[in-house]
Amino acid sequence: MKLKIFQKGFNYSQDGAGNRLVYHLQGCNMKCPWCANPEGMSLSGVIVAEKEWLIDSLCPKGAVREGQLNREFCKTCENRECVTGFRNKGLRFSCEEYEVDDIVKEVVRSSPLFYDGGGVTLTGGEATLQMEAVRELLQKVHDRGIHTAIETNASHPSLEKLFPYVDELIMDCKQCDDEKHRRYTGISAGQTIENIRKAAKNHPNVHIRVPLIGEVNDSEKDEELFLEFFKEINGSNVTFELLKYHEFGKNKWEQCGWEYLMDETAHVTYEKINAMKQHMIQQGLNYRRT
Repeated sequence: MKLKIFQKGFNYSQDGAGNRLVYHLQGCNMKCPWCANPEGMSLSGVIVAEKEWLIDSLCPKGAVREGQLNREFCKTCENRECVTGFRNKGLRFSCEEYEVDDIVKEVVRSSPLFYDGGGVTLTGGEATLQMEAVRELLQKVHDRGIHTAIETNASHPSLEKLFPYVDELIMDCKQCDDEKHRRYTGISAGQTIENIRKAAKNHPNVHIRVPLIGEVNDSEKDEELFLEFFKEINGSNVTFELLKYHEFGKNKWEQCGWEYLMDETAHVTYEKINAMKQHMIQQGLNYRRT
């Protein structure tokens, strides 16, 4: 069984406890316009263009002219000679395929670096879009005594099947209002809310993150709905965190050939974040900064 991966490397504490080997899996079922990893959104992958390195000779079919990539050519191109023929800085394909067993071997080789409670984390994109391969990988790694974590938007209907193989379950909660969730992500919040409830009830280590986006989920009504839901699922096994909006993915949207639609209104002040954090703590929620 194979997995499509668009990025991998080590990170400390932000993707689970300790020093971790983090795999970013290709594909996401949400279309959040603030996504920091847009190259990971399409399950089939995307051509990523570095404009300053684009030269006409990169595409044998003439898709590159005067530093511009005409993606109409890419729609009917099957062989992608621009990235398969030779390595270059101008064009690359977003992901590569790896055998699950090869990833397991890589994880085991890397295990001496998993200090401070570290291990392996699967994130995305949305890792659960490749559910069967993900379950196989997590089970094999977990069976070897290596700490596992997954970062997920919690929208997969079979997410609960992964619980036995995940030591740290990190889940995004972007919006509790279903209509607004559909508007900004493209899908309903229903399955996410249901899975978060299941996790809070049945999993020993759950971390809920809210990416706070201006004029998307930062209103007083939004905060009221978040607090109401979080108090419902609160327990000693559940922690919460607010994440500040950033523009780290802006250039990557352009490199993928897409328009970045977020503007200055998306920025949320530290004062607003700290105020909501204090309200969460006052409600008895266990806030944990990663």
